[in-house]
Amino acid sequence: MRGLSFNEETLTWYRFPNNFFWGAATSAYQVEGNNSNSDWWEWEKRAGKEPSGAACRSYELYKQDFDLAKELNHNAHRLSIEWSRIEPQPGQFSLKELEHYKDVILALKERGLEPIVTLHHFTNPKWLAREGGWQNKKAPAYFLNFVQKAVDFLCADVRFWVTINEPMVYVYHAYILGQWPPQERSARKAKAVTDNLVSAHIKAYRAIHGIYKQRNLQNCFVSIAKNIQFFAPCTSNPGNKFASWLRDRYYNLDFIRRLLRYKSLDYIGINYYSRSAVELKKLGFRNLFVDVCENKGHSKLRKNSLGWDIYPQGLYELLIRFKRFNLPLFILENGICTEDDNLRWDFIQEHLKAVNRAIVEGVNVMGYIYWSLIDNFEWDKGFRPRFGLIGVDYNTYKRTIRESARKFAQVPKTGTLSE
Repeated sequence: MRGLSFNEETLTWYRFPNNFFWGAATSAYQVEGNNSNSDWWEWEKRAGKEPSGAACRSYELYKQDFDLAKELNHNAHRLSIEWSRIEPQPGQFSLKELEHYKDVILALKERGLEPIVTLHHFTNPKWLAREGGWQNKKAPAYFLNFVQKAVDFLCADVRFWVTINEPMVYVYHAYILGQWPPQERSARKAKAVTDNLVSAHIKAYRAIHGIYKQRNLQNCFVSIAKNIQFFAPCTSNPGNKFASWLRDRYYNLDFIRRLLRYKSLDYIGINYYSRSAVELKKLGFRNLFVDVCENKGHSKLRKNSLGWDIYPQGLYELLIRFKRFNLPLFILENGICTEDDNLRWDFIQEHLKAVNRAIVEGVNVMGYIYWSLIDNFEWDKGFRPRFGLIGVDYNTYKRTIRESARKFAQVPKTGTLSE
């Protein structure tokens, strides 16, 4: 059944498909704690950043987190498994950690939540970082070894896989902006890393399907989680327009198109947060890709606590554009960091309306996964941003369901959104 919207007396109702996936997401490094074999663990100390430390202690408390997700009527949960735990040294795999992640996945299934498992969510094993990380031509082969081992161990209980989370966010922050490890600022290295990530996904995609076929398992669904932004020129001068077009092509589309050429996507995972207002400071190669408007008076849009524009219309327009790829779309992340829980519910509500509008217009959307289930370690921003449907007290690790989460819980319960 397609989504429907209709008026009933003074209410507007938005109905979603019966088989829709509803849930929230986490990633291992951001919630588990004590991932000491990861490149980020070392980098936090070296760069003088707020340490991830025990994070949310979800390595031990995951059942509690999943109980809360079930209470909130979720029927799916996106999580990641930590490569550096499973393969702490090259070629040495930890059965203990593989069994831990199997227990995590089974805990989801026992609560009626569909596991959506991500294999790479920004972090790398320390040993890979020391060998050049994703600049190393061997990186796709290293990743493939990990994927084969992990998927073979977990496949009986998983249908949905995400090979790589937000590859272009990783490339931008680590190799263009130089904000994340290894803090490079090189177009040449950024291209090499992008090429290796493309290769890694294609190899992983084929390997995963090969494992399922060999094991005579039901078919699986494999994709990436592709962050997309709505790029808009801050003013209508030709330079801003060209830079917006170029970023949209490079950042939003090229990676997907390369994977489609190799028929290596079963659906398209989409992460959407914000609009980017593009304003060139000067005509230069780097400026074309990184310059944004810094005049706070230019945008009248509401913002999250990191200053990102809130622009639900962008999600609708991008979903309509991605319809051209003739694949199901799965919103794997959409969320807001804010101390204002009313704003959080407004954000969710307006973005769900945008999703519903796209469904009504024929876009095949499989589900909506909010980022994130709980507050967590937000990379170089530390613990200050609060994205969670569930608040975390980092002194006691107590979880508290926010009112926005309870309002959101009524949508999967009824299959409708009303206002």
